[in-house]
Amino acid sequence: MTIFQKIIDREIPADIVYEDDQVLAFRDIAPQAPVHIVLIPKRPIVSVAHAAPDDALLLGRLLLAAAQVARELGVDGAGYRLVTNVGQHGGQSVFHLHVHLLAGRPLHWPPG
Repeated sequence: MTIFQKIIDREIPADIVYEDDQVLAFRDIAPQAPVHIVLIPKRPIVSVAHAAPDDALLLGRLLLAAAQVARELGVDGAGYRLVTNVGQHGGQSVFHLHVHLLAGRPLHWPPG
């Protein structure tokens, strides 16, 4: 069981900023920007590489939730970055699909 599943199950606390029947969003405990939100599907999928065609609606819902959270936090006007890491070399540390929403400062490309 991943730490994200424990957050979904309310076994460990999180600063939740959004929740619906399929998606949960919470503040990252080690923020990399002034606004750093992690969005996860409640149904566990290891990564986007493990998503199946049947997951298309859920993946879309995850991205729409990210846009809604950005609007609610007031960062949509200035802009924000959405990131998902895939696998060890991609920087994935929790093997439950998640999207990072980073905002609140200028973000440069490529990242460091």
